[in-house]
Amino acid sequence: MKNKLTEKSIELFERKGFSETSIQDIVDALGVTKGTFYYYFSSKEELLMNIHLRYIDEMLKQQDDILLNETKSCKDKLFEIVYMLIRHIQTDGSSAKVFFREMKNLSEERLNQIMEKRDLFRFNIEEIVKQGMESGEFRSDLNPSIVTFGILGMANWSYQWFNPKGTISDHEVSTMFLDILLNGIEQQ
Repeated sequence: MKNKLTEKSIELFERKGFSETSIQDIVDALGVTKGTFYYYFSSKEELLMNIHLRYIDEMLKQQDDILLNETKSCKDKLFEIVYMLIRHIQTDGSSAKVFFREMKNLSEERLNQIMEKRDLFRFNIEEIVKQGMESGEFRSDLNPSIVTFGILGMANWSYQWFNPKGTISDHEVSTMFLDILLNGIEQQ
């Protein structure tokens, strides 16, 4: 039931927004009572935090799996992370939208917890960029932090426009993003 409450809430928060969705909306959509909701969550904000933690913890776990593969180059690891982010639009796009759009509705304490995890995700990418610069795989004359923000900007916000059922696959978008990142758009 906790999972059903979470999934229905993600759907409603995506469609209506966190502030515009009441606990009553959630329980009505599932045909349960408010008591059922409060058995699993003390508040709507606790539910939102649960959604945020589930999303970022899964992203960090998958990122760790990529980072721990010592046989892959920095370029390959970067591609795998970008592909993971784009692929998540199909598998977890609603959660991504809620994650990025509704973070502002968390209390300062809860927001700080999420920001620490989000920063860790970013620092892990920045470390790949630095390693690639040190090994000669990437240009070393660029600021690794700015490069990392650029990568995240390209990938994280694609949930706004990318259609997983469209004519271009998540793999093709990821490949194009990495090509743009590594080679630019200037005609060679």
